[in-house]
Amino acid sequence: MIEQFEKYLHQEDLSENTRSSYVQHAKGFLKWFEESKGTEFKQLHRENVKDYISYLRTIKKSSPKTINAKISALIKLNEFLMDSKVQNDYAVSKKDNLKIQQQYASLARIDVKDVERFRQLLLDHEKSKRNHSIITLMAYAGLRISEALEIKMMDFNLVSRELLIKGKGDKARTVFMSDKVITALKEWLKERKALDSDYLFISNRGSNLNRTVINNLFTTYSKQLGKDITPHDLRHFFCSHAISKGMSVHEVANHAGHSNIHTTLLYTNPSKTELIDKMNQL
Repeated sequence: MIEQFEKYLHQEDLSENTRSSYVQHAKGFLKWFEESKGTEFKQLHRENVKDYISYLRTIKKSSPKTINAKISALIKLNEFLMDSKVQNDYAVSKKDNLKIQQQYASLARIDVKDVERFRQLLLDHEKSKRNHSIITLMAYAGLRISEALEIKMMDFNLVSRELLIKGKGDKARTVFMSDKVITALKEWLKERKALDSDYLFISNRGSNLNRTVINNLFTTYSKQLGKDITPHDLRHFFCSHAISKGMSVHEVANHAGHSNIHTTLLYTNPSKTELIDKMNQL
């Protein structure tokens, strides 16, 4: 059934990461169902959904955010089962989502010094203008890994400093490039061989660059930095840094491709360190 579910998801307007997440969460639910019920899964029942949520909360001690992600996958699985005529009713909905307490501290965990050390490590140890350029785009243009790797040679103009980004759900937006980004791109373009590829970032063999290569950079250099830095931390940094430098919430939301302005508003909050400093003064 999982294979059919995957095919169903490919017909939906979803990103690759979202499809992969739905499949993994659906597999997790089916594994729990077969182990706890001792029988083969046939269709979703309301009782099973409630039991599963209770299991996640009390046994697995999963966070509300994690549980809500799994509920989203079950909603999509429910839609698939109805589309396949396996069942004709909804057993789960968004009403089942757990309430998440609004985070007050900014999402950003790293600062300029961390980002600049990371970029310098890439230049000193990797000696890869390509990887340095990708990380610079993520930190100083707010791009997701997937967005950076999808950039084609026709998508940017170094003179007008414009970069066309195809984001989630194929929603396109224009990003403006700073001096740091322009410099990093120019250095990579000098090194990039004129291979037969439409993509800006390519492997040494000329094929499309796999995101695993970039994920490995974060794993490797997090150890050297002594701080766990993830790809999403660079987006958090960009949003927080941009607002601190005077960009408006709407400008940052457009630049980062946030579909909900409330996501961007989180970056207007003080950092965790600033909050602790204020608490220590009480």
